[in-house]
Amino acid sequence: MANSYDLRVHDEKGRLDKYISDKIPDLSRTRVKELVKDGNILVNSKKEKVSYKVQENDQISVTVPAIKPLNIEPEDIPLDIIYEDSDVIIVNKPQGMVVHPSAGHPDHTLVNALLYHTRDLADSPEGFRPGIVHRIDKDTSGLLMIAKNAKARESLEDQLAHKTNKRQYLAIVHGNFGEEDGLVDAPIGRNPHDRKKMAVVENGKNAITHFKVLEQFKGYSLIMCQLETGRTHQIRVHMAYIGHPVAGDPLYGPRKTLKGKGQFLHAKVLGFEQPTTHEWLEFQVAPPHIFEERLSELRKNK
Repeated sequence: MANSYDLRVHDEKGRLDKYISDKIPDLSRTRVKELVKDGNILVNSKKEKVSYKVQENDQISVTVPAIKPLNIEPEDIPLDIIYEDSDVIIVNKPQGMVVHPSAGHPDHTLVNALLYHTRDLADSPEGFRPGIVHRIDKDTSGLLMIAKNAKARESLEDQLAHKTNKRQYLAIVHGNFGEEDGLVDAPIGRNPHDRKKMAVVENGKNAITHFKVLEQFKGYSLIMCQLETGRTHQIRVHMAYIGHPVAGDPLYGPRKTLKGKGQFLHAKVLGFEQPTTHEWLEFQVAPPHIFEERLSELRKNK
C-alpha cells in the first residue's frame, strides 16, 4: 500500500529534496529524486525539480508507492567479507559472480548471497538490488560497498556523485605506453550500432578515467586506473578507445589475448567516509589467482 504525506512549509528554506528527506527520515535524498522524477511529489499541485527552493506556505504532497516485494531467494553462497559494521558491508566479489538478479541471471548473484548473510540491507526502489549502491561487471573481481540502511545508502551514493570516495582498479591491457600516466576524458553512452555495448559517443555522459602504468611486458601492460566517474563499462570502454583494450575482454578486446575467464580487471582499492562516524575507511585486496598467474607468466617472458 502506498504512503501519502502532506507537508506545509513554514519558515524553512533550501532544496526540495533535502527538505523532504529531513521531514520524512525514511526517505533518502536519492529516493526523493526518484519520486520527483516519477511525478509522486508535487509542490502546490505542480511538478518541480529536486533543486527547487522551498518557500514559506508551499504545500507539498508526497506519495510513496509500496516497494515491490522481493522475489529473491537467499542462497547459502560463500562471501568474502572484508569489513562489516552497522551501516556497511565491504565484499570482495569473485570473478564470474553477477551483482544483482536480472532477467538473464535470476539467481546465484551477490544479492542472493547477501540476503542469506543478513536481512539488514537498504531498500532499493526496483526491489531487485537491496543494498547495492554501485556495481562491477560479472567478470570483474574486487571490492564493493553495500549499504545496510537508508542513511548509509544516501551517504555512499552522495560520495559517489560528488567524487569524494576512492576507487582504484588493476588491469592488464594490450600494448605498451610511451608515458607513465594519463587521463581519458571522453563521454560514454550506449553504442548506437550494438545495444549490448557502450561506446564513446558525442552525446554520452561525462566520463573520466585516470591511469598509471605500473609494469610493461611483451605486448601487454599492467596499469592502475582511478575512476573519477562511474559509467557502465567505463574502464573497458576508455582503454579500448585509446587503443589499449583490457586483456580477455570479450566485448571490447581482440580475440587473441591472455587465456582466462573474462577481462583482467580487478577493483583493488576502495575508500570512503563511514556514514555515521565520518571516519575515512580504506581497503585493498589482491587480484584473483588467475590474474596473478598471468602476471607471473608475462614477467618471465619480458
